[in-house]
Amino acid sequence: MTPKRPNYQLKSFYWKDYLMIILGTFMYSVGITQFIMPHKFVTGGLAGVGVLLNYAISIPVSLTILIINVILIIIAWRILGSQFLAKTIAGVICLSSFIGMFEALNLRVIMESEPLIAGMIGALLCGSGIGLVFSVNGSTGGTDIIIMIVNKYRNFTPGRTMLIIDVLIVSASFIIFQSVETIIYGFIIIAIMTTTIDYVINGVRQSVQFFIFSREYDQIADEITRQLHRGCTVLDGVGWYSQQSVKVLVVMAKRTESVSIFRIVKGIDDNAFISQSSVIGVYGEGFDRIRIK
Repeated sequence: MTPKRPNYQLKSFYWKDYLMIILGTFMYSVGITQFIMPHKFVTGGLAGVGVLLNYAISIPVSLTILIINVILIIIAWRILGSQFLAKTIAGVICLSSFIGMFEALNLRVIMESEPLIAGMIGALLCGSGIGLVFSVNGSTGGTDIIIMIVNKYRNFTPGRTMLIIDVLIVSASFIIFQSVETIIYGFIIIAIMTTTIDYVINGVRQSVQFFIFSREYDQIADEITRQLHRGCTVLDGVGWYSQQSVKVLVVMAKRTESVSIFRIVKGIDDNAFISQSSVIGVYGEGFDRIRIK
C-alpha cells in the first residue's frame, strides 16, 4: 500500500495575487482620479463617499478611504479570516497611496470637452481594476468588504451587490449637488462599472465544476473539504485505453475558489488531470436556493 503523503496546506502568500491587487488598484485609481473626479461625477463605493466629502468639505479622498477602512478591516478579520484581511490591507494601502499620489500630482483634466465619454472610460477602468482584485479573493476595502461578506453567505454576484450599494450612494449625492443630471451620470457610470466587474470575474456564471483524475484522490478530497469547505463526490470510472479502474473527483465550487483548488491539486499530485467547466446554475446548500415558480 502506498504511504499517504503529508497534508498539503495552501500558502498564506502568493506573490501573483498581490501583483494583481497592485495592478487592479492602480487601474481603479487612474479611473477615479483622472476620469471621474475632474468632471465632478459621482460614483459608488467608499471612493464615491470620499468624492462626495471632497466636493462638500474638501477632505482628501485618500484620507477618507484610509479612516473608514480601518473600521471595516476589523469587521473583515472577524468574518472573512486572516488571509482575506492581509489582501484587504494590501489593497487599502495600494489604493490610498495611488489616489494620494494622483491627487498630489494634480494633472490636467483629461477629455475636458467630452465629460460623459471620460466618465465611461473611468468606469471601465474602475470596474476592470476591482474585477482583477476580486479575482484573487482580494479587496480594496470599503464597500468591497460588505460585498464579499454578502457573497460568502448569498450567491449574489459582486457586481449585483455593488450596484445596490452604489445606487444608494449616488442617490445621496442629490443632497449636495441638487442636480438630477449628476445623478443620471452617476447611474450610467456605476452601471458600466458593475457590469465590467462581473464580466472580468465572469460573474454571470459564478459556479464552476471540476472533474479531477488522480491517484491521490482521497487526499485531494480531504484537503478541499478541510480548507475550502467544499464537498467532493467520488465516482468510479474505467480508463478505456488502459482498461484500469480510476477514481474521479467531482467538485462544485465558486469561481473565486478555482485558483485555490488548482493549487491544492498541484501541491498533492503534479500529474493529476483536471477538467474545469463553467455551469449556468448550481442549486443547493452553499449555492443558489431552488426556486419553483
